Amino acid sequence: MKLETALASFESAAIAATASRAYGPHISFGARHAKTLSIARHLSLSLLLSIALIFCVEWIARNSAMEAVRFFLDPARPAWTTIGVFFLLFLAVDAIFARENFGVILLSPLALVPALVSRQKQIFLSDPLYPTDFLFGRQIMELMPVLVRDRPWTAVGIVVGLVVALVALAWLIRFAWRRFPNLSRRQRLARFAVALPLLGAFYHLMDYNTFSWVRDRLQVIPIMWDQTENYRHNGFTMAFALNLPMANVTAPQGYMADAIDKILTKPMPAGTSHRGKPDVIVLMSESFWDPTRLPNVKLSPDPMPTIREMQSGNVFSPEFGGMTANVEFEALTGFSNAFLPYGSIPYQQYIRNPIPSLATFFRGEGYVARAVHPFQKWFWNRSAVYKAFGFDQFKSEENMPVMQKRGIFASDESLTKEIIRQADQLRDPFFFFTVTLQGHGPYEANRYAKNTIKVEGNLPAADKQVLETYAQGIKEADDSLKMLMDWANERDRETIIVLFGDHLPPLNTVYPNSGFMNDVTASRKGSLEQMKAQHETPLVVWSNKTGPVKDIGSISPAFLSYQILKQGGFEHPYYTGFLGNIFEKYPIIDRYMLVDAAGKETAGWGRKKTIPPLIRDYRFLQHDMMFGQRYATDRFFQSHADLFANAL
Repeated sequence: MKLETALASFESAAIAATASRAYGPHISFGARHAKTLSIARHLSLSLLLSIALIFCVEWIARNSAMEAVRFFLDPARPAWTTIGVFFLLFLAVDAIFARENFGVILLSPLALVPALVSRQKQIFLSDPLYPTDFLFGRQIMELMPVLVRDRPWTAVGIVVGLVVALVALAWLIRFAWRRFPNLSRRQRLARFAVALPLLGAFYHLMDYNTFSWVRDRLQVIPIMWDQTENYRHNGFTMAFALNLPMANVTAPQGYMADAIDKILTKPMPAGTSHRGKPDVIVLMSESFWDPTRLPNVKLSPDPMPTIREMQSGNVFSPEFGGMTANVEFEALTGFSNAFLPYGSIPYQQYIRNPIPSLATFFRGEGYVARAVHPFQKWFWNRSAVYKAFGFDQFKSEENMPVMQKRGIFASDESLTKEIIRQADQLRDPFFFFTVTLQGHGPYEANRYAKNTIKVEGNLPAADKQVLETYAQGIKEADDSLKMLMDWANERDRETIIVLFGDHLPPLNTVYPNSGFMNDVTASRKGSLEQMKAQHETPLVVWSNKTGPVKDIGSISPAFLSYQILKQGGFEHPYYTGFLGNIFEKYPIIDRYMLVDAAGKETAGWGRKKTIPPLIRDYRFLQHDMMFGQRYATDRFFQSHADLFANAL
């Protein structure tokens, strides 16, 4: 209210001065007082509308009116700071269009729609909306037919709601333009004079990489390491704004050429250490998970007998229900999402230049390095990313034969036959990285003509149907892996096959109704036992000459490159040397949890004053190769250097 009173006084003084020049000293004090009250009433309305808008935003984003009330009543949280910012924005927009309260009409949809989208994202993926999510809006639109098929009446409601909202907005804008009071030139200048400097000052306070005493006093506390708490404390709008700079990755403290030079590693040439050059096929199986882990539910027969017999361990996925590209990033590069801003998507934001990967390693060894995915090449920006990673070919939906569909997605069986066809055409050793598609949700009824996996247990009919559809997909993925292994067993050349799931599937209410977890999405933080249950997916590392590797344990996707090259008999300064040293001590590196070889967890390790030297060096190397000066190229990635110039 102090801001409102000050602005009213400022405007009344300007008006009084104008009147004095126009009419001399004869203008009455009553007229000036009445004008001041009128201005105050208009500003009070803007303030009340700001309060109402922020309350609605928080109600939607939190899915609770009581939580929104608590946000407003807690003096340690920045509800009133957010209201003040919107009040200033309303004044600035009013001044731009010279209409009283016109800013409310234009800005309200821009605040409410992201809150609605955030609520829907939390339902499916547990995370709120981040600014970077708008980088893959095309992916969401491409998957819209699947979502419509899964929830047709919800889709109809959304479309009707959008049409009504757009018509109402157009009518409101037209009505406001004609009926809302015009602002005089001096009133506009007064609003600009107050709003723009304060908004500019606030903008400079929002860089979370630097401490601000003023921002701290305004109760805006960046909690970037815990986005759930960040959105809870700061509110949707302020937390969303804090995440805007996340594309700007700052160098870790201590990063410099000397720090890279001091990283210890055994001198070793890149290449094979004993056997010949084996062919390598890596299958990242979409949403592949072991559904027999669900309690109080029985599946018969076992939907994954081959994988259960051959299983080497588990991948500890950093994601749940989606964000496949983040798991893929770790698997191909040997780098970790734990060192990147929370909510970031490297494929969309950071892969702009060539960086080392398994593809550049294998190409340096004389291999054909090929990515295979039966969907469109632009999805997750894969076309550009695979080029930057050094793949010499990307076989996508656009340049592969038409595949048999299961539902609307290419079947695992058809994809496996295509992999075999491509492999049989090659004489040189090859590295294939394949991302399957059949397992993608939602798991609608009648996707399969016949479900051969029976589900027993006290589940609602809708949940049982979802689980039956999902389990049938798991069975077909298992059958396809067996087909690929049978083919490999007939080959003379050693063939290594690696399969892993990218994340748990979005089974929605199956999880709480079976007692597996309390919510429809996984926790981001918790005990090691809880996190393993909600983030582990099966891992198979198998060779047609030596059979399956056993007892790998639970590992982060970043260590898959180490396991693949180790199984192939390769040595490399980074992928088997440095990563091998890390793996021996810390097989799981998660944003919130560090797990050592003895199974001891260290929660919140990234917020401690000191971190283990090996982890610090790991972060240095990743930053150096992704964002820095690449001081490490000659020592750790020499075999990749010659490919960089041709990678783009």
